[in-house]
Amino acid sequence: MLLLTKRARRNGHAIAIFLAFLTLTLLLALPASAQQTYVTRFDTFAGYTFLDSPHVSLFENGFHLQVGVRPKTWYSLGFDYSITAGDLTLKPNLLTTALQQQLGAELGGLAAAGLLPPGYVLSVPSHSRTQTFAVGPQLAYRHFEHVTLFIRPDLGAIHEVATPNPLDPIAKGVVAQLAPSGKKTDWTPFYGFGGGVDLIFSKHVALRVQGDLVYDHLFDNLLKDGRLSTRFSIGPCFNFGKNIVK
Repeated sequence: MLLLTKRARRNGHAIAIFLAFLTLTLLLALPASAQQTYVTRFDTFAGYTFLDSPHVSLFENGFHLQVGVRPKTWYSLGFDYSITAGDLTLKPNLLTTALQQQLGAELGGLAAAGLLPPGYVLSVPSHSRTQTFAVGPQLAYRHFEHVTLFIRPDLGAIHEVATPNPLDPIAKGVVAQLAPSGKKTDWTPFYGFGGGVDLIFSKHVALRVQGDLVYDHLFDNLLKDGRLSTRFSIGPCFNFGKNIVK
């Protein structure tokens, strides 16, 4: 029950961040008025992003890129890519039940032989590098002259490279078993939803603020749970091509 409570708290934190972002988006849109009369065919975005995965206490900073084409003013199709990096600490409670039992038996054997320091707690600092790839539609609301609101489904793939940095001989022995090459790499699908706002400065330049809430289960042969992750991004958006408003 305690584990379920902690997990719900972590997931609730991610959801709270995303809901706060959506609320801010709506408040930014309120002062604007008048429908847009100039909408370009193409757009591209590049900016800062962070990826927050509370369940594994991983916070990553990085770069976010998007390119899109607008068949109609109210929807677009595009490609989405982000790369982030950060640090976390892996502990046995994050592992699958089978691995926890295996480690428990090994640590118990070391303790019985007098080779385990009193009060020893296994933990492994690690570095993570994460890339996300997605393609799909995005729906836009252009009722306001200087503000565009948008929402989208999030369907794609996530790639993560985790590099453990064990600090003591026991942790080094565990890492040698679980990651003989010195790192672990995994691909897995993710799904969720996202949205945001473009604050329009001119026909061709805007400031984009956006967020996404997605679920994945990376390293499912090692980690017992999937995780909810929040991505927040901000940066310039450039619009180009002919006006498609009719």
